[in-house]
Amino acid sequence: MLVPRVPRAIAAPRKPHFARTYVQVLAAIVLGAAIGYLYPETGQSLKPLGDAFIKVVKMIIAPVIFLTIATGIAGMSDLQKVGRVAAKAMVYFLTFSTLALVVGLIVANIVQPGAGLNIDPASLDVQAVKGYVATAHEQSVTSFLMNIIPSTIASAFAEGDILQVLFFSVLFGIALAMTGETSRPVVTFLQALTAPIFKLVGILMKAAPIGAFGAMAFTIGKYGIGSVANLAILVATFYLTAFLFVFGVLGAVCRYNGFSIFSLVRYIKDELLLVLATSSSEAALPSLMEKMEKAGAARSVVSLVIPTGYSFNLDGTNIYMTIAALFIAQATNTDLSIADQILLLLIAMLSSKGAAGVTGAGFITLAATLSVVPSVPVAGMALILGVDRFMSECRALTNLVGNAVASLVVARWEGELDQSRMETAFRG
Repeated sequence: MLVPRVPRAIAAPRKPHFARTYVQVLAAIVLGAAIGYLYPETGQSLKPLGDAFIKVVKMIIAPVIFLTIATGIAGMSDLQKVGRVAAKAMVYFLTFSTLALVVGLIVANIVQPGAGLNIDPASLDVQAVKGYVATAHEQSVTSFLMNIIPSTIASAFAEGDILQVLFFSVLFGIALAMTGETSRPVVTFLQALTAPIFKLVGILMKAAPIGAFGAMAFTIGKYGIGSVANLAILVATFYLTAFLFVFGVLGAVCRYNGFSIFSLVRYIKDELLLVLATSSSEAALPSLMEKMEKAGAARSVVSLVIPTGYSFNLDGTNIYMTIAALFIAQATNTDLSIADQILLLLIAMLSSKGAAGVTGAGFITLAATLSVVPSVPVAGMALILGVDRFMSECRALTNLVGNAVASLVVARWEGELDQSRMETAFRG
């Protein structure tokens, strides 16, 4: 008896390597670095390409956050779940942000990247960092909390402030959920609008290689690779610490929660390369939210955790603050006791939240921290001004990975992580 042959499913054709976004972005980074190194003036003139791409992405961030949060919360039958997810996310953020500060403090004490420089603080150019210090003085926890509330609904979207959009989106989502069936047409409309908005995100990401090319060419052309060599130990210490934190601390958290940090990093490689080129984690925010949802985390969790994490879960920035502060102290022969370092740690915990969302937040947060710790000369920030741009890339990369891990971990804590979908997504 002949058994009829069942036709085999035809697999979708694989994209050629040159058509993959991460390959294009990687090629753009290499080409941009070469242009910036060989032709510095040309590299600096390409800055508008990187700036334009970041502006285009920022344009879409507000509607992405609003739609995902509003529809996610509106779809929750239990509004207590919103508070529960937010509380778990804040506990996670506080724990690992503090741990990042501690790790940076320990490594800086062991490696001592600034030891032996013997720099007189009086010889430093205070004017070089005066603007950052002035901005830092304007920042406080109180002003930060007050700034979460937008002046008007329109101003939150017009200014593109992530926390203000988040604040309104949560309230609007709760209002939709409480209204019940009456709000069903509005929810249906917002859900239908979500599809073209994310399609638009995909279209905009096609320009990622151009933005990466321009941003990298400008960075190398403006600052030069030689500027890194002068402070190579500091930069190497920071990158090494960030690596240990991501693959050691966060890697252990991932393993405990049933997935691998290496699989996650491979999964978000497009976003990581984009952040590497632009030094802006915001450039990858929309696509990161979409990927975490595809990896099995519920939309209601992703839409709350990731945008909030962009202000409260800054692991890379926290590592940078403690290492940079101790580098300045060591370079200027400023002796810091254990009590001074604990004070530095406590102030950094607060200032890292107070300066969140400010342009150049990492450097400004460091200025705010040193302004309160009288032992360390603020003028010492001039020592690291030249290489701050190169360290900002690592800050942004670490922050991005930290928020990706947070979204999956909080989703698992809440029972909102589809493990099989996550494994399928990680396998590509």
